Amino acid sequence: MLKLVLPKGSLEKATLALFDEADLSIRRSSDVDYRATVNDPRIDEVRILRPQEIGGYVADGLFDLGITGRDWIEETSSDVVSLGTMQYSKNTSRPVRIVVAVPEDSPWAQVSDLPQGVRVSSEYPELTRRYFARAGVEADIRLSYGATEAKAPDIVDCVVDITETGRAIRAAGLKILDTMLESYTELVANPAAYADHARRKAMEQIKTLLDGVLDARGRVLVKANVSPEGLDKVIEILPSAKVPTVNELFGGIGYAVESVVSKSEINILIPELREAGATDILELPISKIVP
Repeated sequence: MLKLVLPKGSLEKATLALFDEADLSIRRSSDVDYRATVNDPRIDEVRILRPQEIGGYVADGLFDLGITGRDWIEETSSDVVSLGTMQYSKNTSRPVRIVVAVPEDSPWAQVSDLPQGVRVSSEYPELTRRYFARAGVEADIRLSYGATEAKAPDIVDCVVDITETGRAIRAAGLKILDTMLESYTELVANPAAYADHARRKAMEQIKTLLDGVLDARGRVLVKANVSPEGLDKVIEILPSAKVPTVNELFGGIGYAVESVVSKSEINILIPELREAGATDILELPISKIVP
C-alpha cells in the first residue's frame, strides 16, 4: 500500500532501531543496500536514501511516506504534509540547530555586524540565502560538502552549520551568533497520498507504533504490593503519567500498585517505596506506550 523512504547516513542507525522497536523491522541484504522490505501489509516498498533528497521525492509522489529533518524540508522548499515530529536524532532526543557561527576572536557579536559581501560556507545554500536576505546582509554563499566548521577563518569569514550539542562548533574555535532553524526529525507524507483515506489510515497507524516507542523510552513500569494502612503513603510518593493503578489483592490483605515512571528517578524511588512499606517491588521495561 505505502512506499516508504528512510534516511541514510547519520540518522540511519537510530531510524532503523526505532522501526525495529516498533515491530516494523527493516530487512535488507546488506548495510549498503538501498532497497529493503518490511513484513507489514501496510508497506509495499522501502528505500533508504539521503535525507537531503527525501522531502523532494515525497513531494513529487515518488514515495508516500518518509522520514527526514525539518532542515532539509525547508532547504528544498518541499510541499509535504507533516505527520509530526519524531523526537530523536543522531545522539540525543534534542533538536539539531542550524547556526550562524564566526571565529571566536572576530569582532562580530551579531549577524547585523557582519560586513556586506561576507563569505559564508554552508551545506544549506537556499536556507542561508533566504536568511541573509531577511537580515539585510549581502552574502557570498559557498556550498560546503562537509567539515563546514573547519573553513573559518582561512577560507570563509562565517559558517552556517548544523549542531546537536555545540561541541564541534566550540572545538573549532567558533562562536554562535544566531540560530537559523531548530530541526527535529519528521514523518512526512505526500499530499495526494495523505488525502487518500486508506493510505492516510495506514500512515496514522504506523505513526502510532513509532510514537509508542518514543514515548516509552526512558520510562519503566514499577509494580509493588502494599498493606491497606500503607497505601496512602505509597501513592503520595509514587509519580505517574496520570494516576497510579491500584487493585485489591485476593482476600483483602492489601493492594497491588503500579505506575509508569521515569527511569532516571528509579534509583531514588525504589528505596523510598520500600521505606514507605511497599513490598515485592518490580521494575519492568516498557516497549511502547500508546495513550
